[in-house]
Amino acid sequence: MKAQILKAFKYQQLVDMMYIANDGDISKRRIKILKVNGETFQAYCFLRKEKRTFKMENVLSAIPVITKERMIV
Repeated sequence: MKAQILKAFKYQQLVDMMYIANDGDISKRRIKILKVNGETFQAYCFLRKEKRTFKMENVLSAIPVITKERMIV
């Protein structure tokens, strides 16, 4: 998971992430990674509309958001 987070940070990609909180709640979030600090990272969370800090170990899945451009005819 850490490699996917670092790659998304390097290329400034948006990420759809499944995350488990310390209390066991699971949420799906769309994030933009701002900073990586060892085992944690800061990201803008579009669900909460604010900057949040996440633990690498609590990320269940991280998939880069791919936007496909439509051809204009």
